[in-house]
Amino acid sequence: MATRILLEGRPGVGKTTAVRRLASLLRTRMPVGFTTEEIREGTARVGFALETLDGRRAVLAHVAFPGPPRVGRYGVDPRVMDELALSALAPLSRNPAPGDLALVDELGRMELSSSAFRETVGELLAADIDVVATVHAHHDPFTDALKRRADIELVQVTVQNRDALPGELAARLES
Repeated sequence: MATRILLEGRPGVGKTTAVRRLASLLRTRMPVGFTTEEIREGTARVGFALETLDGRRAVLAHVAFPGPPRVGRYGVDPRVMDELALSALAPLSRNPAPGDLALVDELGRMELSSSAFRETVGELLAADIDVVATVHAHHDPFTDALKRRADIELVQVTVQNRDALPGELAARLES
């Protein structure tokens, strides 16, 4: 049975750091997917970048982007989701094989503004592959439905567990 884990936590608690550490700790698995990170100018957060696990990177959202869509004060570039995130996940959504592993950071409002991405997430969770994804703690119809699924393990990321969690997940996924 495939492992499906959603890492839920408040902004800044360390979800992205946990996923990146997990990817670096894996020795017998080659995950595909992406992570996101803040873009800062001085102390001000001005946007978010998306980086695939194979090293491709682009700005996903920025205060200078006009949108639509807009999430808060950020305009979102949906092409980044379609061209980078979906292309990173495409091999698993099109031809999944037991043993495949998808790492997705994150299932948040900016990423979910892409209907194609929401569809791909559904395909990944329907396939016989392992999925570890981060998810915001906010209420959203799409992510709330995922959190209620019987085949999903919801793990709260906290300041207390964020350092040990990547090692625990790596050991579990490689056993």
